[in-house]
Amino acid sequence: MILGFDVISLAIDTLYAARSLAPLGPKAASSGIFKQAAPRPWRISRHGLEGDSQGDLRHHGGPEKALHHYPRDHYAAWTRDEPSLANALAAPPAFGENLSTIGVTEEGVCIGDVFVAGGALLQVSQGRQPCWKLNVRFERSDMARRVQETGRTGWYYRVLREGVIVPGDRLECVERPRPEWPLSRLNGLLYRRTLDLDALAAMAELRELAPSWRELAARRLERRAVEDWSARLDGV
Repeated sequence: MILGFDVISLAIDTLYAARSLAPLGPKAASSGIFKQAAPRPWRISRHGLEGDSQGDLRHHGGPEKALHHYPRDHYAAWTRDEPSLANALAAPPAFGENLSTIGVTEEGVCIGDVFVAGGALLQVSQGRQPCWKLNVRFERSDMARRVQETGRTGWYYRVLREGVIVPGDRLECVERPRPEWPLSRLNGLLYRRTLDLDALAAMAELRELAPSWRELAARRLERRAVEDWSARLDGV
């Protein structure tokens, strides 16, 4: 098969799930950020990994955010930049991810990329918008903002075909409908070139992008203004 892009084939060694929810922060918000290795085999439904839990279903989980992937490649960069976080970053899933692999980051993954993972078929639906829960989890008041600024956000998948993943399966990209939209470009538009109107117009028309993100682009176009990030990043 000729794909027209570099082959991505990543080893899957573990999937992670929040088997129970825990109170987080001064308001004791229910959270599933503290995940553990999930029992095998891993069953993937339209809503994500069987046995995983989300405390805030308005902002986490659901069909457009069924699985969260965070590159293990970023762990070394975070430890280098923030040595005080070395213990917290000793191993995945420090960022509350379901999946962590070596070999690809936001520069190498595009919106709409389709991946085979065992019997499941996944599609990149959006990046992660970091929130204040990362500040609490890492005991740093600016951690969510740092994740946003660095672009080390990770991404989400929607599930196109439910299935089972077992150790030894690989995550393999089989389709790339939007090669012009790597996640790094999307992050740059959301958080740095925030009012690039032509790019926002193109973003709003990306049918592979989660509807909420297309709506975000449309609102910026309509209002010619950027939404307030303080509640999301700082919890205020």
